[in-house]
Amino acid sequence: MASIMSFLTACNVSSTGKDTAKKAKTAQIVKKPKFKDTPTLYFHGLMGSYKNEEPLVNAAKRAQKSNSIIRANVDDHGKVKLKGTIKKNAKNPIVEVNFKDNVQPNFSRNGTYASNVVKALQKKYYINKVNMVGYSLGNMAIMYYMIQNGNKKKMPKLVKQVSIAGHYDGAYFKELPPGFRQPKGLKLDKNGKPNKMNQTYKEMLAARPIYQKNKVKILNIYGDVGNNSDGVVEIPSALSLKYLTPNSDYHLAKFTGVKADHGGLPNNPKVIQKIIEFLW
Repeated sequence: MASIMSFLTACNVSSTGKDTAKKAKTAQIVKKPKFKDTPTLYFHGLMGSYKNEEPLVNAAKRAQKSNSIIRANVDDHGKVKLKGTIKKNAKNPIVEVNFKDNVQPNFSRNGTYASNVVKALQKKYYINKVNMVGYSLGNMAIMYYMIQNGNKKKMPKLVKQVSIAGHYDGAYFKELPPGFRQPKGLKLDKNGKPNKMNQTYKEMLAARPIYQKNKVKILNIYGDVGNNSDGVVEIPSALSLKYLTPNSDYHLAKFTGVKADHGGLPNNPKVIQKIIEFLW
């Protein structure tokens, strides 16, 4: 009996030692971010590029809100190449995301591209949180990033989200596939829930429990140039973001007049100032 007890004790000590070593090894893998401030990623729209993101980026630099800008080039296979380096003392670093495949109709694929960018930043800078700005199609990259990663503990958490001219329940063009088009007669209830949902919106309902669990601060920017739209996206489609993001700290910003149309919003000085105030 004594020999059995000695054997069990030895096994227990050995097992405990292995567990301790394993925990220590895991702790060594988790490294602190190389800079203090949260990086902000900007995703452009259909047929766009990083150049469409520069009005906001340049304004942030002029306002001395950021002193570190890099670019993340994503090829049509989803491979990411970071151009530039974020310094250790960087103030509110900004990442201009540039998709080579800028007409990708598979929104889930856009989410994968966004995920790959975040993973590349995480690998190089050990980031654990991000802000994201999306314009038009770029908003789909953010939503599908959340669907794919929002509940993964090892992936950086989304802290602040800016939506510019988002077409969450579609836009109405005859050229668009039916699954992407805005349903006719679209209306929202008091919670932002659409009375009709296209295929994409139904897919994005998977984001609701993720946002419910992971509170995100959101600024939803939309334009109104008449006829209940920004000229491309009808207001109910843009505002249907609210239903997809329960428990968020949700803010709306409506713009009218000059540069309130779909193409003008990202270049509108008032929009840019609103975003800067929200982010920093």
